[in-house]
Amino acid sequence: MAKLAVKLREQNRRRTVDKFKAKRATLLETLRDPRATDEARDEARLRLQKLPRDASPVRLRNRCALTGRPRGVFRKFGIARSKLRDLALRGEVPGVIKASW
Repeated sequence: MAKLAVKLREQNRRRTVDKFKAKRATLLETLRDPRATDEARDEARLRLQKLPRDASPVRLRNRCALTGRPRGVFRKFGIARSKLRDLALRGEVPGVIKASW
């Protein structure tokens, strides 16, 4: 089980990404625009670099909603494989049946 600080840090990163999403999109659009002047691109690059590091979506990590485990997380459920298996065995995940033969 992940430490509480790690879970909270990830939640804070998600909030930061959402907060700066529109600003990052406009700056990246300016950088990719072939008609933009060199001065505009330089200005956009500087403003992009001044944004917080955690505003980049690349820094996000999928974590289990129950345990905070960083690996083996199913995107569809947001739960790690071990907890998904436990929940499926108990029949608490709709539409999922654990195979047994």
